[in-house]
Amino acid sequence: METVFEVKVPDIGEFKDVDVIEVMVKPGDTVGIDDPLIAIESEKATMEVPAPQSGIIKDIKVKLGDKVSEGSLILTLEPAATDTPGAAASPATPSTAAPQVDSNSSATPANTAAATVPAARLTPASAPVNASAASIDSDATPAHKPHASPSVRKFARELGVDLSLVRGSGRNGRIFRIDIQQFVSAELTKPKSSGATLDLIPWPKVDFTRFGAIETKPLSRIRKFSKANLARNWVMIPHVTQFDEADVTDLEEFRNHINEDSVKSGVKVTMLAFVLKALVGVLIEFPEFNSSLDGDNLILKKYFHLGFAADTPNGLVVPVLRDVDKKGVRQLARETAELAASARDGKLKPTDIQGGCFTVSSLGGIGGTAFTPIINAPEVAVLGVSRLAYKPVYRDGAFVPRLMMPLSLSYDHRVIDGAMAARFIIRLATVLNDLRHSLL
Repeated sequence: METVFEVKVPDIGEFKDVDVIEVMVKPGDTVGIDDPLIAIESEKATMEVPAPQSGIIKDIKVKLGDKVSEGSLILTLEPAATDTPGAAASPATPSTAAPQVDSNSSATPANTAAATVPAARLTPASAPVNASAASIDSDATPAHKPHASPSVRKFARELGVDLSLVRGSGRNGRIFRIDIQQFVSAELTKPKSSGATLDLIPWPKVDFTRFGAIETKPLSRIRKFSKANLARNWVMIPHVTQFDEADVTDLEEFRNHINEDSVKSGVKVTMLAFVLKALVGVLIEFPEFNSSLDGDNLILKKYFHLGFAADTPNGLVVPVLRDVDKKGVRQLARETAELAASARDGKLKPTDIQGGCFTVSSLGGIGGTAFTPIINAPEVAVLGVSRLAYKPVYRDGAFVPRLMMPLSLSYDHRVIDGAMAARFIIRLATVLNDLRHSLL
């Protein structure tokens, strides 16, 4: 007489009327002990129901979407030929006894009673899957064929997912549909590579307390943001810096003169305002400097929104002045002062730091002779201005003292070549020497 076992849902705790989310076998399949038969899911957990013993699937009593509870009939199973009463009664050797993890997994005498099924493995549905680590760590790639049902394999093929890169959350690493979804989600949120990788050794980990007293101070929110952006910009943009000087002797005299006339208005015209006004005229002449690189395309902007680095207690921020080409020097001076004050007070609005085309970083009020400013992506150039100083300049057969402004132009060499950068900075120096050139 043919022996058939009824496999039922085991004790699953407090869960009732849970959904069948996957049927992993079909009639005629041969299964081994603890092979998953179906997967069920409640609001809190995903569970697999394993086979109580090896055998051949005869008839499946549930389908995808059915609701089951403890004791619900799943399928009928015909024991394999080796799972006979005689075989079960034979003494177990150490090698054959090893797989018997509990008494419920061993073969039982033939009868018509329902077989007892080992408890289902519970996996919290919300448990995170380390998909991204599996995708980049070769040690996480399984040496054997990924364990997944045909429906899950089909789902993976539809999404173009290599199952060998997915870490399953089920028993023995079995991959569920949710594992693939979490893997895809992790991959989509990973930072996109520029196409080149850096073979860098890990950052050194040092116990500084071994050498003396220390104080740990968390970075400010601005510096944390700047840290990531500056590192990206420095690594991904091929920087070249062109240095030059502008003779601003006459411009400084003019600036002092108009400030004397503007005492009552309360607006002090700074050298930065003149630099911005001179710069916008040169940007019009050299449109490549007022652009952004987008893949193999260069986006040439028809507007002129210029950023300037503002020093604040929490770090540098870059407010943006809009439509600089349409504003006079006094208006630019007033707006830079207002934006700088807002930056120091932490009151800048999101729109105050967006849309910049080109950035000026001025250290003239602090000191220094030159520096290499880092480009503010997605811009393609940045101008550094250092402290003004009198230098002897040879003019008309003699050395005369002239007030010189050091200029440092960093540019993206993918967009701008050295000859163009040299022409740009020379033109800027010429305009700063005599602003009348900006009218030509």
